[in-house]
Amino acid sequence: MDKSIQRGTLEMTAAMLICGTIGWLVLISGQPVLDVVFWRCVFGAVTLLAACALLGLLRPGVLSLASFGLALLSGVAIVGNWVLLFASYSRASISIGTAVYNTQPFMLVLLAALFLGEKLSARKLGWLALSFVGMLAIVSAHGGAGQGSDYLGGILLALGAAFLYALAALIIKRLQGVPPHLIALIQVCTGVLLLAPWTNLSTLPQQPSAWASLATLGIIHTGLMYILLYGAIQKLPTTLTGALSFIYPVSAILVDWVVFGHRLGLVQWLGVAAILLAAAGMQRGWGLPKVRWAWR
Repeated sequence: MDKSIQRGTLEMTAAMLICGTIGWLVLISGQPVLDVVFWRCVFGAVTLLAACALLGLLRPGVLSLASFGLALLSGVAIVGNWVLLFASYSRASISIGTAVYNTQPFMLVLLAALFLGEKLSARKLGWLALSFVGMLAIVSAHGGAGQGSDYLGGILLALGAAFLYALAALIIKRLQGVPPHLIALIQVCTGVLLLAPWTNLSTLPQQPSAWASLATLGIIHTGLMYILLYGAIQKLPTTLTGALSFIYPVSAILVDWVVFGHRLGLVQWLGVAAILLAAAGMQRGWGLPKVRWAWR
């Protein structure tokens, strides 16, 4: 294996494993969702600011005013995505929230078709239909064991998070040539400014464990994860990047099971499998084999 691809594979794997533990840290922090996202942005901004300074990305002329505006807009979508996704964990579960969140590739395809004029092939529509069937399977399991207090609400929040992520990705498509670390820095700084008025700054967390969770979310799960992720994307072919991205939902489901004891029912497992299979098929361009009939 090429050394660059080997290094990129290790970086992508590490980034996805880090992502898989986000839900665990969110829940054990014991803080309101808005506070969690705010402090994630604060610690993430400090980390990414240092990284951008070391990479020489803070010099004038790196991005235009229009690009800066688009990066700010993507930051609004990304921060909203975090708020909705984190809120879904306590209502459904980390496993279900993460699985439903992985419908975002299909939302990106639909948005690209609506706003960028990209064509929807029969193959993409087929995978979209399979993902929808998986969603129905998960929703139909309402009332099963291991679910949160507002199962259907959690699913809707995860869907909203997926939509906002797809919207952010659509905006970032227009930021070609802008260093991704700088985009991430602008996004988390946007989060700090947006959430500061809504964060409970008068009563800060008292437990050292809460601060440890929040700092880890910002430094490791935002700053370091972005650096690993963007480094991997630059080294790996798109197909391998898409394949390795499924480490994230699998690891999140395992963490939810080991730490919180949330076990999925058979119908939920089938729904999760359908969504992940559809997302893999979409990203890797899989299709049904063509059947050729031989006529005598």
